[in-house]
Amino acid sequence: MAGWNDSNESRILQQLKDGTARFELVNSPVSPISTQSFSSPFRREKCSTLFFAKIGSFFGGGGNDTGGGGMSPAMKKVERFSVRKVTGDGRCLFRALVKGMAINKGIGLSQWQERKDADELRMAVKEVICGSSKERRQYEEALIAITVEESLPRYCQRIEGSDFWGGESELLVLSKLCRQPIVVYIPEHEHNRGGWGGGFIPIAEYGDEFRKSSKNGEPRKAVRLLYSGKNHYDLLV
Repeated sequence: MAGWNDSNESRILQQLKDGTARFELVNSPVSPISTQSFSSPFRREKCSTLFFAKIGSFFGGGGNDTGGGGMSPAMKKVERFSVRKVTGDGRCLFRALVKGMAINKGIGLSQWQERKDADELRMAVKEVICGSSKERRQYEEALIAITVEESLPRYCQRIEGSDFWGGESELLVLSKLCRQPIVVYIPEHEHNRGGWGGGFIPIAEYGDEFRKSSKNGEPRKAVRLLYSGKNHYDLLV
């Protein structure tokens, strides 16, 4: 590109780091491969808008200070919990959620009931996302996350299976559907990449707006999930 040099590159990289870089979304000059398309309620025609970009490492790494790239100070906080193991049968996310919500209410679940409730949560997500388009529009974030990776019909086919692996899309739906705050953690040793540390570090939070909405006026307890690098969820209590 004419006029491009190391000075320009350094300036752009610095703007990306400090969040001042500006980009414009424009229509692609490349024709789509297929003339068939799935109608999405979030499709925007002739979209041209400015947005800001900021680069930061998901696992931190911005040095010893709390500024610059990396997670916020709150997300670097190490917390201590006990781990409640969850059966790894493909339902682990849903099992961990129902187990956590039951514990918060002082209710014990048998393995049979836990499995049944986990499947009901999965099918509740299917009903919301794969049902009427009117209801689906209430979960725009989840729908976008889903359709970035696959078509909606394909997703609706897969979620029928009992071994369907839940993730962020389902957490976005269930936190709102159940009015349940959910916090996801990773082991401290995975964050440090050095194999040390026995605590847990929060990496994502869903449904924070429901913390103050319990019927008795007390703060609603969050369900705390532990995500490991092995694509498995356990429960933290």
